[in-house]
Amino acid sequence: MASLKVPATVPSPSEDAEQLRKAFEGWGTNEGLIISILGHRSAAQRRAIRQAYRQSYNEELLKALDGEISGDFERAVLLWTLDPAERDAWLANEAVRKWRPENRVLIEIACARSSGELFAVRQAYHARFKRSLEEDVAAHTTGDFRKLLVPLVSAYRYEGEEINLTLAKSEARMLHEKISDKAYNHEELIRILTTRSKAQLIKTFNHYNDEFGKPVNKDLKSDPKDDFLAALRATIRCICCPERYFEKVIRLAINGLGTDENALTRVITIRAEVDLKVIAEVYQKRNSMPLERAIKGDTSGDYEAMLLALLGLEA
Repeated sequence: MASLKVPATVPSPSEDAEQLRKAFEGWGTNEGLIISILGHRSAAQRRAIRQAYRQSYNEELLKALDGEISGDFERAVLLWTLDPAERDAWLANEAVRKWRPENRVLIEIACARSSGELFAVRQAYHARFKRSLEEDVAAHTTGDFRKLLVPLVSAYRYEGEEINLTLAKSEARMLHEKISDKAYNHEELIRILTTRSKAQLIKTFNHYNDEFGKPVNKDLKSDPKDDFLAALRATIRCICCPERYFEKVIRLAINGLGTDENALTRVITIRAEVDLKVIAEVYQKRNSMPLERAIKGDTSGDYEAMLLALLGLEA
């Protein structure tokens, strides 16, 4: 369930654009006004505001924002203002340009989106960067990671609920065989994870647990420091239980040595219109603390206010 709160009645896009222009004028920037507008508008409404701003002032809203605000607050506002597919394309490009084996952003985009949403990301990436996402992933990753990530970002999974029980049983055994042999990069293991529908994979993983007595992810923890095994586990978690996966990303971002603002910003902005309310509930259950209190304890100022607005709260 989304956490974003949009007023029952909102001004027209041109009125919102005019108020944003006023926020940029005069002595200093009115950050509170920026948050009160953009932090309470849906993706379609934000898109309309950007169009109205361009038509009225012959300037891109994102460029205007970039010149007025800075730091973590700027990153949160800019990411949020982008269309979801544009945002994912931007994050994917950042991930491939700065790629590290422990980076999970490409897995999140490939596995926590629907097939249609991932296709839209590939289109947005192509339009913005004049290259395909697949070719950039292939160019910037190596070895087993390339073997996993290229088919993941290229996938167009069946989205229906129809499953094949016989196939689930046979592929659960195949997964167990390859994992037991430590053939983690085997083409059949990769094929199953990157092509089967989410419903089919969940049935396969459930059968794995029933037949072999433990979840597949536990069997993929033979070496906790192995980044490729961690990538396989992240793939499975994003497919099966994205709310629990993203709760962990937030928890690690807040509880680590210093706050990982980029990870925190990423999850809040990409999930606020999807399931951030559920993620917040999982966080409170797991940590015995409301997510908003944790955010207030680790952030401040306009950045804190923007994150809380996307959580459906006020600073």
